[in-house]
Amino acid sequence: MTEQDLKRRALDYHEYPKPGKISIELTTPAETADDLSLAYSPGVAEPVRAIAENPDDAYRYTAKGNLVAVISNGSAILGLGNLGPLASKPVMEGKALLFKRFAGLDSIDIEVDNESPQAFIDTVARIACSFGGINLEDIKAPECFEIERQLIERCDIPVFHDDQHGTAIVTAAGMINAIELAGKSLEEAKVVCLGAGAAATACLRLLISSGIRRHNIIVVDRRGVIHDCRGDLTPEKAMFAAINTDLRTLDDAIEGADVFLGLAGPNMLSAEQLKKMAVNPIVFACANPDPEIKPSLVHATRDDVIMATGRSDYPNQVNNVLCFPYIFRGAMDVRARHITHEMKCAAVQAIAELAKEPVPQEVVDSYEGIDSLEFGPKYIIPKPNDPRLLGRVSAAVAKAAVDVGVAKLPYPAHYPIKDVSEI
Repeated sequence: MTEQDLKRRALDYHEYPKPGKISIELTTPAETADDLSLAYSPGVAEPVRAIAENPDDAYRYTAKGNLVAVISNGSAILGLGNLGPLASKPVMEGKALLFKRFAGLDSIDIEVDNESPQAFIDTVARIACSFGGINLEDIKAPECFEIERQLIERCDIPVFHDDQHGTAIVTAAGMINAIELAGKSLEEAKVVCLGAGAAATACLRLLISSGIRRHNIIVVDRRGVIHDCRGDLTPEKAMFAAINTDLRTLDDAIEGADVFLGLAGPNMLSAEQLKKMAVNPIVFACANPDPEIKPSLVHATRDDVIMATGRSDYPNQVNNVLCFPYIFRGAMDVRARHITHEMKCAAVQAIAELAKEPVPQEVVDSYEGIDSLEFGPKYIIPKPNDPRLLGRVSAAVAKAAVDVGVAKLPYPAHYPIKDVSEI
């Protein structure tokens, strides 16, 4: 497919049969005069009074408990940069589509035209009571860190910045499996991370929680290696500053590395640098749409590499859809007040373990040119359309929420969910 063909098909997809990707549907009858008297006046007064007396009744009488807000200011849209809130709307609608398709969650996109991070925070906090969860999306670093922190403090519903934590959860799951397949240990693996933004910071935190040692990580940003002698570090970067190191460039850091994690931009790792890595190296080149090094170049340079990218047309796609619908499904089904570190770690383990199980034939059949899928270098994380993700990840997240005490409801009797139609 040519670039022009893709452009035409993408634009047609979003315009027809009607503009956009989501709509509102009615869940109750609205045909007769009696229906309307119950839906609006005078009948609606009864749930209003009930909710005024007991706010939790909003979960009984409104759609709040199954409704996620996808909210952005458009300051970091995919790989396109700061194009503003209105331009981010197709992406946010797409996120809403994925919530519904994979987790049965209703979702509405909200684009905030804000002048400052604090204005954005105040706007979101003031509308939060309308929703059961808030998914923050495409907000640039470092502002995204403070935005998420304040909203978590101010809201009594799950708030989740998917660009940080969704990427981190799927990356950590894939990395655990890749390191195992490479015959290496998490505790001894030397990791080089290119990029120091929101996704990179969240990835490194989860990788450390998964067993990778902090002193074995070198982070490289646009100015070079992040080390303790630099005076330009944000608090987030300072957490990962190398101590007493002479390394200053990616070329220095990559020597003997077991893992390269790229969350920066296209074509930033060279074949010569790849050759410097340790035996059986692991390369996660996650920049989208163009990775830090092309898979064709990787495999032409070495035959012992386990590789993942952010693209669907290569094996081992690091795709947030493996995570965020199910994080919210599990959190909202137990009415969790927050999404905790323990809940994220539970999602990591559930995704990593699922990749080791036999793959349903229906998943294999949905990919052209693939006869089988089994745990190995070209299959370290599940495919996005694996229906088992809903049950496994949601259940793990819900159980973790109950175990750490942030859930208002007990673990659901109907868990684990097998299909969206059960919701």
